[in-house]
Amino acid sequence: MPHDTPLIAILAIGLGLAFVMGLVAQRLRLPPIIGYLVTGIIIGPFTPGFVADQALATELAEIGVILLMFGVGLHFSLKDLLSVRAIAIPGAIGQISAATLLGMILAWAMGWSVGAGLVFGLSLSVASTVVLLRALQERRLVETERGRIAVGWLIVEDLVMVLTLVLLPPLAGLLGGIETRGTGDFGLASRLGVGTVWTTLGVTAVKVGIFVALMLVVGRRVIPWVLHYVAHTGSRELFRLAVLAIALGVAYGSASLFGVSFALGAFFAGMVLAESQLSTQAAKETLPLRDAFAVLFFVSVGMLFNPAVLVENPLAVIATFLIIVAGKSAAAYAIVRAFRHPREVALTIAASLAQIGEFSFILAVLGVKLEIVPPEMRDLVVAGAILSILLNPLLFVLLERVIDRQAVSAAPVEPEAPPQEAEEQPTALSGHAVLVGYGRVGSRIGDGLMAENIPFLVVGENEASFGPLAERGIETYAGACGEAALLARLNLPGARWLITAIPDAFEAGHIVEAARKANPSIRILSRAQGPDAAAYLKALGADQVFIGEEELADGMLAALPAPQPA
Repeated sequence: MPHDTPLIAILAIGLGLAFVMGLVAQRLRLPPIIGYLVTGIIIGPFTPGFVADQALATELAEIGVILLMFGVGLHFSLKDLLSVRAIAIPGAIGQISAATLLGMILAWAMGWSVGAGLVFGLSLSVASTVVLLRALQERRLVETERGRIAVGWLIVEDLVMVLTLVLLPPLAGLLGGIETRGTGDFGLASRLGVGTVWTTLGVTAVKVGIFVALMLVVGRRVIPWVLHYVAHTGSRELFRLAVLAIALGVAYGSASLFGVSFALGAFFAGMVLAESQLSTQAAKETLPLRDAFAVLFFVSVGMLFNPAVLVENPLAVIATFLIIVAGKSAAAYAIVRAFRHPREVALTIAASLAQIGEFSFILAVLGVKLEIVPPEMRDLVVAGAILSILLNPLLFVLLERVIDRQAVSAAPVEPEAPPQEAEEQPTALSGHAVLVGYGRVGSRIGDGLMAENIPFLVVGENEASFGPLAERGIETYAGACGEAALLARLNLPGARWLITAIPDAFEAGHIVEAARKANPSIRILSRAQGPDAAAYLKALGADQVFIGEEELADGMLAALPAPQPA
């Protein structure tokens, strides 16, 4: 049996080593992403030992990007996208322009041509899809106003980069590289007798327009119908397969037929499916694969890194890093504030965009291939990406602390602050109950608390379920249980009860552990789906854990008639 299996090797060694290094990073109180990047460096071509297939790693990472953008689309709607166009479009274009200019200045200082500086600057201007969305999802910010602006900003950046990649080959001659004709426009320029650039631009616009129209007109009907049809077969296996086929199929078709990026195609597929009642289940089915392939993305980034560049050209690496983290962030912050958005929104957007990723690598590789830029430009881009990705989680930690301090000090909300940001004030309740989750179980508990006149607040991820609570004057807080800024608003030290009504013990464990540390006397009641989950919650500090199946069985037994005496 042949053992030359590079695909199995990269999956087994890459994921296995990523798990070990991610666990080490977690133990050192560092983001797991750092462990994944170190894994890529270890199995990359620039370090001794096993060398993984870099081309395969890149393709596997692209699957992670597709599934990630598909998942974001499932929680996004056309209305959400259009609601942020006033800031996302001018903001993204303005930030790209500022970063490109800074990159051109650095290129000029290194003696590169104007064309090389333009490509270099553009490669530093676009944020990584995976890094941005992972940061937003970990903090449950995707569905907030800050998250919607960041995602809309990302979509505009993707469109600009798609256009750049299409136009770069016909413009290569003007930019000092290898002149190509017909690339990207299927030779239409020469046949129609018009300028290559304008023809390519027109063809690209038409193709993207057709794709968007097909997705919004045809896809909105066909994709949900297909998923509903499969759901009625009763086969969960077929349903899961249908979701993956839609995500990957639309992404591949959009790239092959319309020249749209995989990420953008997958986003539109998810967005049209979001109108279906099965969108939540579809998101759950893709979650495990999405996380696994997202890890491979960071591993593939680490494989590109050549540590020698840090010694050979340290000043250029530092300057590149500062443009990405400081230059881009400052431009984004200034633009968002200029549009009169709150400081919290501007800081979130600035932190989200302070990194680069997949489009940057593609643009750098293409620029080297067309001989527009020198080969060292690719090393600078990869070094800048590695350093900025490493720093990005720390920026979000700093962001949460800044917002937390503002919340604790109860600073007055700016007049232009939207309702979502105004809700982020600490509670004034004391001696209250903290209810986590407001689904079928949580809503019944909430009704019981109101009937007993027990003051309480509700924490949950699904803001749509909060409507009835707001009408009754019940405080609600949207976000993840482990988010530090959220926990600071709940007054856990002054609470009497914590009730976790969500089925996910891992998610509930964050707030159970935090509550027990903050308030040793608090009474903690938790819901679990099995003995293992119950033991996990009790180990973290829960006083009593209720297992659904056991409670149901006890209730049914209690309803049985008493046995008749013999």
